[in-house]
Amino acid sequence: MNIVFVQTFLEVVKTRNLNRAAERLNVTESTVTTRLNGLEDALGQKLLIRSRAGAELTSAGFQFLRYAEVMTRAWGQARQSLSLSANFDSVCNVGCQFDLWHGVAKTWADALRRDHPEVALSFWPGSTDDIENWLSTGLIDVALMFDAAVSGELDVLPLFQDRLIQVATVRRGYMDWDPDYVYVDLGREFRRLHAEAFPVARTPVVTLGSSDWARDYLMTWGGSAFLPERMAAADIAAGRLHPVEGTPVFRRTAYLVSRPNLNAGWAWFRPSVEALKAAVNPPA
Repeated sequence: MNIVFVQTFLEVVKTRNLNRAAERLNVTESTVTTRLNGLEDALGQKLLIRSRAGAELTSAGFQFLRYAEVMTRAWGQARQSLSLSANFDSVCNVGCQFDLWHGVAKTWADALRRDHPEVALSFWPGSTDDIENWLSTGLIDVALMFDAAVSGELDVLPLFQDRLIQVATVRRGYMDWDPDYVYVDLGREFRRLHAEAFPVARTPVVTLGSSDWARDYLMTWGGSAFLPERMAAADIAAGRLHPVEGTPVFRRTAYLVSRPNLNAGWAWFRPSVEALKAAVNPPA
């Protein structure tokens, strides 16, 4: 299958317009049409409904979209690996959940750049589902994530436990419901525990998928939210946030998940992982 056809398909999906896709690809609209026709012929499926109003995915197009993204990412990684500069001998592709960049992935990246400059690094942010998909298809070598499913095909190393505490911009105790409550989606296990602790189904003022975003929102608008204690510590010390007394403390485990052949191929890998684990679990 022609990778250019797949890349063209993704550009049309992004712009929802053949003309705009042609402009971004620096080709004619007829070329875009020819490429799409070639892709649909190769698959034997109609992927897009095209009209003057734009382009919309068909059911088959929705199904193919995930594979198209995987194919183009894999193609880019292959080109990157084959064209490594002389000062690099390998590329390490890492998937990272948003809440694990500051203090974890960033710490590891800094250590690798300092101690192993011969390793080129590539970090990709994503959800649990994204990262599990990237691992299963080989798009990434390592994942820093929560809610890791134990698999015999992957090495799963627990790194540390995240304490999730409710904080507020004003001092207060437990409330059945805070009208200014910000719900932060902190993963599958958190969703289950939160539902058990707060069975009253009410709509939060805002729902966010990142602790960083939630912290920024609280600084602007006020309210309360569950945040990782390690991320809220500086604001608590400065008096900008206050732990809410009487609320439950949740926990989630952060994992480093890797492909099992990395230890044999990369001599630097295991020592660097052990150093990271020590860094994020300082002595009491």
